[in-house]
Amino acid sequence: MKALEEKIRRDGQVRPGNILKVDSFLNHQMDIEFINEIGKEFHRLFGDRPINKILTIEASGIGIACLTAQYFNVPVVFAKKSQSVNLDGDLYCTKIASFTHKRTYDVILSKKFLSAEDHVLVIDDFLANGCAVEGLLDIINKAGATLEGVGIVIEKGFQEGGKSLRAKGIDVKSLAIIKGMTDTDIEFEEQDD
Repeated sequence: MKALEEKIRRDGQVRPGNILKVDSFLNHQMDIEFINEIGKEFHRLFGDRPINKILTIEASGIGIACLTAQYFNVPVVFAKKSQSVNLDGDLYCTKIASFTHKRTYDVILSKKFLSAEDHVLVIDDFLANGCAVEGLLDIINKAGATLEGVGIVIEKGFQEGGKSLRAKGIDVKSLAIIKGMTDTDIEFEEQDD
Protein backbone atom coordinates (compact mmCIF):
# COMPACT_ATOMS: atom_id res chain seq x y z
CA MET A 1 0.00 0.00 0.00
CA LYS A 2 1.99 2.92 -1.34
CA ALA A 3 -0.03 5.54 0.56
CA LEU A 4 0.92 3.81 3.83
CA GLU A 5 4.61 3.70 2.90
CA GLU A 6 4.52 7.42 2.08
CA LYS A 7 2.79 8.22 5.38
CA ILE A 8 5.35 6.17 7.32
CA ARG A 9 8.21 8.00 5.58
CA ARG A 10 6.59 11.39 6.17
CA ASP A 11 5.24 10.97 9.70
CA GLY A 12 7.11 8.01 11.20
CA GLN A 13 10.17 8.30 13.41
CA VAL A 14 12.90 5.68 13.77
CA ARG A 15 14.17 5.24 17.33
CA PRO A 16 17.07 3.18 18.69
CA GLY A 17 16.40 -0.55 19.06
CA ASN A 18 14.50 -0.92 15.76
CA ILE A 19 11.52 1.02 17.09
CA LEU A 20 9.31 2.77 14.54
CA LYS A 21 7.03 5.42 16.03
CA VAL A 22 3.87 5.97 14.04
CA ASP A 23 1.92 7.35 16.96
CA SER A 24 0.86 10.49 15.08
CA PHE A 25 -1.52 8.49 12.87
CA LEU A 26 -1.78 4.82 13.86
CA ASN A 27 -1.41 3.85 17.48
CA HIS A 28 -1.71 6.85 19.79
CA GLN A 29 -3.40 9.52 17.73
CA MET A 30 -5.44 7.87 15.02
CA ASP A 31 -6.00 9.30 11.55
CA ILE A 32 -9.49 7.88 11.11
CA GLU A 33 -9.84 8.71 7.43
CA PHE A 34 -6.52 7.00 6.69
CA ILE A 35 -7.24 3.98 8.90
CA ASN A 36 -10.59 3.68 7.13
CA GLU A 37 -8.60 3.20 3.90
CA ILE A 38 -6.57 0.51 5.67
CA GLY A 39 -9.84 -1.23 6.57
CA LYS A 40 -10.95 -1.10 2.94
CA GLU A 41 -7.64 -2.64 1.87
CA PHE A 42 -7.95 -5.49 4.36
CA HIS A 43 -11.46 -6.13 3.00
CA ARG A 44 -10.07 -6.19 -0.54
CA LEU A 45 -7.46 -8.74 0.54
CA PHE A 46 -9.68 -11.00 2.68
CA GLY A 47 -13.25 -10.19 1.60
CA ASP A 48 -13.76 -13.45 -0.28
CA ARG A 49 -13.47 -15.53 2.90
CA PRO A 50 -16.29 -16.55 5.28
CA ILE A 51 -15.07 -14.29 8.10
CA ASN A 52 -17.54 -13.77 10.93
CA LYS A 53 -15.19 -12.39 13.63
CA ILE A 54 -12.20 -10.10 13.70
CA LEU A 55 -9.76 -10.74 16.54
CA THR A 56 -7.10 -8.37 17.84
CA ILE A 57 -5.29 -7.56 21.05
CA GLU A 58 -5.62 -4.45 23.16
CA ALA A 59 -4.86 -1.68 22.74
CA SER A 60 -3.37 -0.56 19.43
CA GLY A 61 -5.15 -3.11 17.27
CA ILE A 62 -8.66 -2.23 18.41
CA GLY A 63 -9.24 0.91 16.34
CA ILE A 64 -7.81 -0.67 13.20
CA ALA A 65 -9.91 -3.80 13.72
CA CYS A 66 -13.08 -1.76 14.24
CA LEU A 67 -12.63 0.26 11.07
CA THR A 68 -11.90 -2.95 9.19
CA ALA A 69 -14.91 -4.78 10.67
CA GLN A 70 -17.37 -2.29 9.19
CA TYR A 71 -16.51 -3.60 5.70
CA PHE A 72 -17.04 -7.22 6.75
CA ASN A 73 -20.12 -6.36 8.83
CA VAL A 74 -18.85 -8.54 11.68
CA PRO A 75 -18.01 -7.98 15.36
CA VAL A 76 -14.55 -7.29 16.75
CA VAL A 77 -13.32 -9.34 19.68
CA PHE A 78 -10.17 -8.30 21.48
CA ALA A 79 -7.95 -10.15 23.89
CA LYS A 80 -7.30 -8.24 27.10
CA LYS A 81 -3.92 -7.85 28.74
CA SER A 82 -5.32 -7.80 32.25
CA GLN A 83 -8.09 -9.37 34.28
CA SER A 84 -10.93 -7.04 35.22
CA VAL A 85 -13.99 -7.41 37.44
CA ASN A 86 -16.32 -7.44 34.43
CA LEU A 87 -14.66 -10.53 32.93
CA ASP A 88 -16.63 -13.51 34.13
CA GLY A 89 -17.10 -17.13 33.20
CA ASP A 90 -14.65 -19.34 31.35
CA LEU A 91 -11.65 -17.70 29.73
CA TYR A 92 -9.05 -18.54 27.13
CA CYS A 93 -5.61 -17.54 28.37
CA THR A 94 -2.21 -17.34 26.73
CA LYS A 95 1.08 -15.52 27.26
CA ILE A 96 2.42 -12.90 24.86
CA ALA A 97 5.85 -11.27 24.96
CA SER A 98 5.76 -7.64 23.79
CA PHE A 99 8.67 -6.45 21.64
CA THR A 100 7.89 -2.78 22.32
CA HIS A 101 7.14 -3.01 26.03
CA LYS A 102 9.81 -5.64 26.82
CA ARG A 103 7.48 -7.66 29.04
CA THR A 104 5.25 -10.71 28.95
CA TYR A 105 1.49 -10.39 29.35
CA ASP A 106 -1.14 -12.91 30.34
CA VAL A 107 -3.75 -12.34 27.64
CA ILE A 108 -7.35 -13.39 28.17
CA LEU A 109 -10.54 -13.66 26.18
CA SER A 110 -13.98 -14.75 27.34
CA LYS A 111 -14.95 -18.11 25.84
CA LYS A 112 -18.45 -16.80 25.10
CA PHE A 113 -17.04 -14.60 22.29
CA LEU A 114 -15.05 -17.21 20.33
CA SER A 115 -16.08 -20.75 19.42
CA ALA A 116 -15.56 -23.56 16.94
CA GLU A 117 -18.19 -22.01 14.62
CA ASP A 118 -16.11 -18.85 14.13
CA HIS A 119 -14.02 -17.98 11.06
CA VAL A 120 -11.49 -15.45 12.28
CA LEU A 121 -9.43 -12.68 10.71
CA VAL A 122 -6.63 -11.47 12.98
CA ILE A 123 -5.82 -7.77 12.63
CA ASP A 124 -2.93 -5.92 14.31
CA ASP A 125 -0.88 -2.78 13.87
CA PHE A 126 2.65 -4.27 13.91
CA LEU A 127 4.33 -7.59 13.28
CA ALA A 128 7.92 -7.88 14.55
CA ASN A 129 8.81 -11.17 16.23
CA GLY A 130 5.27 -12.52 15.87
CA CYS A 131 4.57 -13.09 19.57
CA ALA A 132 1.22 -11.24 19.62
CA VAL A 133 -0.07 -13.10 16.56
CA GLU A 134 1.19 -16.44 17.94
CA GLY A 135 -0.71 -15.76 21.16
CA LEU A 136 -3.90 -14.94 19.27
CA LEU A 137 -3.45 -18.10 17.19
CA ASP A 138 -3.15 -20.08 20.43
CA ILE A 139 -6.51 -18.65 21.55
CA ILE A 140 -8.08 -19.45 18.15
CA ASN A 141 -6.78 -23.03 18.40
CA LYS A 142 -8.07 -23.42 21.96
CA ALA A 143 -11.49 -22.25 20.77
CA GLY A 144 -11.44 -24.67 17.84
CA ALA A 145 -12.14 -21.71 15.54
CA THR A 146 -10.88 -21.42 11.95
CA LEU A 147 -8.17 -18.91 11.08
CA GLU A 148 -8.95 -17.22 7.75
CA GLY A 149 -5.91 -14.95 7.68
CA VAL A 150 -3.77 -12.36 9.43
CA GLY A 151 -3.83 -8.71 8.41
CA ILE A 152 -0.95 -6.53 9.58
CA VAL A 153 -0.57 -2.81 8.95
CA ILE A 154 3.24 -2.65 9.30
CA GLU A 155 5.56 -5.64 9.29
CA LYS A 156 9.22 -5.42 10.22
CA GLY A 157 10.42 -7.79 7.53
CA PHE A 158 13.95 -7.82 8.94
CA GLN A 159 12.64 -9.57 12.06
CA GLU A 160 11.48 -13.19 12.07
CA GLY A 161 7.76 -12.97 12.87
CA GLY A 162 6.37 -12.81 9.35
CA LYS A 163 8.76 -15.43 7.97
CA SER A 164 7.95 -17.80 10.84
CA LEU A 165 4.18 -17.46 10.44
CA ARG A 166 4.30 -17.87 6.66
CA ALA A 167 6.55 -20.95 7.04
CA LYS A 168 3.68 -22.52 9.05
CA GLY A 169 1.33 -21.93 6.13
CA ILE A 170 -0.47 -18.98 7.70
CA ASP A 171 -1.78 -16.42 5.20
CA VAL A 172 -0.23 -13.17 6.45
CA LYS A 173 -0.89 -10.03 4.45
CA SER A 174 1.03 -6.92 5.53
CA LEU A 175 0.21 -3.56 3.99
CA ALA A 176 3.77 -2.29 4.38
CA ILE A 177 6.84 -4.47 4.94
CA ILE A 178 9.95 -2.70 6.17
CA LYS A 179 13.14 -4.20 4.78
CA GLY A 180 15.44 -2.05 6.89
CA MET A 181 15.59 1.17 8.93
CA THR A 182 18.26 3.72 9.70
CA ASP A 183 18.01 7.04 11.51
CA THR A 184 17.46 8.76 8.17
CA ASP A 185 15.74 6.20 5.94
CA ILE A 186 13.16 3.43 5.86
CA GLU A 187 13.45 0.86 3.09
CA PHE A 188 10.34 -1.10 2.09
CA GLU A 189 10.07 -4.49 0.40
CA GLU A 190 8.42 -4.51 -2.99
CA GLN A 191 5.01 -6.17 -2.87
CA ASP A 192 2.51 -7.37 -5.41
CA ASP A 193 -0.89 -5.71 -5.24
